[in-house]
Amino acid sequence: MKYQSLALPTAVKIAEIRQDNYRTKTFVLEAQLDAYPGQFVMAWLPRFDEKPFSLVNANPVTLMITNVGPFSRLMHEKQPGDRVWLRGPFGQGFQVPAAHKKVALVGGGYGVAPLYWLARTQIDQAAQVTAIIGARTAVDLLYAEHFATLPELVTCIATEDNTAGLSGRVTDALRPLLEEGVVDGIYACGPHGMLAALQKLGQQYGVPCQLSWEAYMRCGIGICGACEHEGHVLCLDGPVLK
Repeated sequence: MKYQSLALPTAVKIAEIRQDNYRTKTFVLEAQLDAYPGQFVMAWLPRFDEKPFSLVNANPVTLMITNVGPFSRLMHEKQPGDRVWLRGPFGQGFQVPAAHKKVALVGGGYGVAPLYWLARTQIDQAAQVTAIIGARTAVDLLYAEHFATLPELVTCIATEDNTAGLSGRVTDALRPLLEEGVVDGIYACGPHGMLAALQKLGQQYGVPCQLSWEAYMRCGIGICGACEHEGHVLCLDGPVLK
């Protein structure tokens, strides 16, 4: 079913569940939303809890959920045909200026979720799209094979233990591209430490960044203040900050 937005929790069925790695699954839902890459929804399990998730896609609504706590464990027990309740979309997502023709999409861990959608919007817009995907080990990598199927997109993998791709972090893979001057915009999502390092790199090389900051969001509409970050309420002002 297609919705412009969902102000109140609305039940939708799970159409498909895909196993991504040993602790992450992708959930395809029987719903469509008017949204754009970088926005998020609140997923609710009645009588239990509600959590925020970046959109992997809006048509159909697709969520990547990593098993890291009680809510995600319950979601991982779901089967196609079961229901989850959604609110959203919320927040400010990525907005790529037309002037940015050589973009680097940098994702750490499950931060790749909104970037895969962003990549699909840019392959026909930008002259060069480079996806840099980072993880601690090869078994922690997510969506690398999905990015690799996108035409004209260059995929670079970095693992901290040297089990796949380059040895090191995403910043180690990005720096040479900045030095060569082949990046005019950085778009990233991942842990705060990674984003802070990317922000410094962008400032050092004079390349603008749009960074999606992870936070524990409760209300989704800027009231509770649980997601405050450096003076910003991320559920309202972000999660993508320029």
